[in-house]
Amino acid sequence: MHLLNGKIVTGILLLALLLGVLYCYIFQSYRVVGSFEQTDVTQVDGPPEAVIRTHDFPLVVPNHLQYKQPSILQGRTDVVTVTPWLAPVVWEGTFNPVLLDSIYRPRNITVAATVFAVGKYIKFLKDFLETSEQHFFVGFKVHVYVFTDGAKQVPQVKMAAGRQLTVRSVPSSRRWQEISARRMEMIQTLIEELRNSTDYIFCLDVDSKFHGHWGVESLGSLVAVIHPGYYRDDRSRFPYERRPTSRAYVAPGEGDFYYCGGAFGGRLQEVHLLAKTCRANFEADAKDGIEAAWQEESHLNRYMWTNKPSKVLSPEYLWQDFKSRSPEVHIVRFSGVIKNYAEVRPNV
Repeated sequence: MHLLNGKIVTGILLLALLLGVLYCYIFQSYRVVGSFEQTDVTQVDGPPEAVIRTHDFPLVVPNHLQYKQPSILQGRTDVVTVTPWLAPVVWEGTFNPVLLDSIYRPRNITVAATVFAVGKYIKFLKDFLETSEQHFFVGFKVHVYVFTDGAKQVPQVKMAAGRQLTVRSVPSSRRWQEISARRMEMIQTLIEELRNSTDYIFCLDVDSKFHGHWGVESLGSLVAVIHPGYYRDDRSRFPYERRPTSRAYVAPGEGDFYYCGGAFGGRLQEVHLLAKTCRANFEADAKDGIEAAWQEESHLNRYMWTNKPSKVLSPEYLWQDFKSRSPEVHIVRFSGVIKNYAEVRPNV
């Protein structure tokens, strides 16, 4: 009898343990799948704790793949290649593109790219699209989304197999700041449509063109690009929003780097949260009669101060054509073209 009771108790305990494991598995899966709907928008009125996100997956390479032996004693010594929170800083010479492609190609990933060609900025679209075909995730599935108020002016560009372009019509605006401000809303909405068909997304400026390889070395959960104009400066000189009344406010002594608004990306759920938060904070500022110093770029920098990017791209990934190349910049991959702002912007 005691033996029978012991077996019953043991069976009940094992069943309870099994149910507990099953619950944890389902709960964690629900959190991932429901991340778009369940994530609250984090307002940045107070001093929230920093959040650091990473993404992990098996780094599987084909058998017998041969590549140059890596070293922990030799490499780039003229630049920093890791942040204080252990995110890689990607420079030429810090990665092996053949090795990385062999890891990512079997995963059959799809990368989306957004570009806004509104008003006279449509003139830059042809160069952007043609050079992206030559350098941006070549050999991978890419879907470029062009947001424009001039759909009939979108150039015809031949795209390789597995790559496509979709044009989305948007209203014109009399102020370039308003065009800039609406980007986050449109990116948020687009991601909500793409979440079952796309793995990563990059949001890029149209008044730029590609000059060199931009590939899977840039992928991460949340990816930021260091601004080429300020990477040598002390953070006291960064053009953060300095008014405490704005939700984009970054206090003196705070901030890591100054990031570009013209190039950022990552996993869909992370970029969705960024866009949703920046949009909400921008709209809340607007109700209070505040416009941040550099619109969505100011809100992006505020967001990434407390939500650390999991990968940081060096200024190679958004240089400026009017600048001579610095010695540490061995290659320019993507760069803003020289332009007359008075000519292309509705107002300056």
